Amino acid sequence: MTPAERPLANQHIVVLLGGPSAEREVSLATGAAYAAALERLGARVTRVDPGPDIAQVLASLAPDLVVNGLHGRWGEDGCVQGVLETLGLAYTHSGVLASALAMDKARSKAVLAAAGIPVPGGGLFDRHDVARDHVMQPPYVVKPNAEGSSVGVFIVRAGANGPPHEVGAPDWTFGEEVMVEPYIPGLELSVAILGGARDLRALAVTEIRSSTGFYDYDAKYSEGGSIHVLPAPIPDAARDRALHLAKLGHASLGCRGVTRADFRYDGINDLLVLLEVNTQPGMTPTSLVPEQADHAGVSFDRLVFWIVEDAYARKCAGGTA
Repeated sequence: MTPAERPLANQHIVVLLGGPSAEREVSLATGAAYAAALERLGARVTRVDPGPDIAQVLASLAPDLVVNGLHGRWGEDGCVQGVLETLGLAYTHSGVLASALAMDKARSKAVLAAAGIPVPGGGLFDRHDVARDHVMQPPYVVKPNAEGSSVGVFIVRAGANGPPHEVGAPDWTFGEEVMVEPYIPGLELSVAILGGARDLRALAVTEIRSSTGFYDYDAKYSEGGSIHVLPAPIPDAARDRALHLAKLGHASLGCRGVTRADFRYDGINDLLVLLEVNTQPGMTPTSLVPEQADHAGVSFDRLVFWIVEDAYARKCAGGTA
């Protein structure tokens, strides 16, 4: 390749992947995809599976940039971002506050609702109360307050005899409080967003059809687990509303770089509800963001290069451009 085709030549970039969360396996796949693209772009890449000594490891490596390919708690909730800020290292994706807010479903819903974005009702409940009896009339959804990738999520259907007893089990590791929300019938939609406060770009709207009947962790990341319909077969007005609300959600939480907004759309009642904004979207072969980027004419390598450029421009995710 010519020098122009290797724009990251002479750059030392650390890719964080794996980590200790429940989403370790998908993070390994995301990090591998990042690393391969960065090497094609000419960078010298060091892959780091972080542990308790991550600050010392990064300080000794002294990279030019850190690409955060972690998912779930610690890597996505502001913790590793705080370490990177303390070390003064430039890094990708959102900063400490936006990451912490987006990961906490209760607090992010409050911020999004204050911005005028339709969000589900419901609230936080003690997990043992939820396991003991219905805390709202079915159908409803139970989910951990601070996990991603639909880990630990249960749908309680109309007419269900009882609640999800698994939530009260001794081996439950997803926190003592869980979010319980009314179940919204209809379509599962997703929108990828690129940019910062002044230059947001919504790529497209995808409909996700799960082969298992529920878009859970396996449906998201197993080959054949879901079908992505791009562009989503919804009315133009609903599409435009989804694109607008995705950008508004990204901006309201103070996100930077790449995010993915997930919606439920009830076409019968023309109801579009924002479920959450994911600040560390997957970059696996089955992931939505690379697929939408390709649909918009942006190759995977070009997308990764944009993510890197964005991080360099900001010096660190919490700073200004």
